[in-house]
Amino acid sequence: MKWLIGCAAVAAAAGLSGCGVTRFMDRGPVVAEPARCTAKRFEVYFADSEARLTEAARQAIGMEAAQLQGCDIRKVQVLGLADARGGATANQGLSERRAQAVAEALTAAGWPAPAFEVEAVGDEGAVTEAGVREPMRRRTEVLVDAVPR
Repeated sequence: MKWLIGCAAVAAAAGLSGCGVTRFMDRGPVVAEPARCTAKRFEVYFADSEARLTEAARQAIGMEAAQLQGCDIRKVQVLGLADARGGATANQGLSERRAQAVAEALTAAGWPAPAFEVEAVGDEGAVTEAGVREPMRRRTEVLVDAVPR
């Protein structure tokens, strides 16, 4: 048994002695920066029953707008959503205001207004099969079709 432990220790020491010699290849040729001007999808979240952009939402919109600066933005689909709180009419209006708030912020950031398709679905599909309200629906989904200029 002592012999086995001794052999294992010698093998481990021999293996470790080569650790300082390991050389890594330059990964530059195989690792590329992702394309900036490409189709993107992002979400903007809202507070419960609110259509006003939070500071975090403004920052997220600003980062997305900056990433696509210099790209040809061909189409922007903005879809407003709401959870199952309140009535269907109120939720439809809320999701419309959310979508409009995001579209206006992106337009103010320099995105072309004619490229926007703004839609809202209210609380459609907001309740799960178990009857649970879906808080993740308090958002706006943005799909962007962008290509290099």
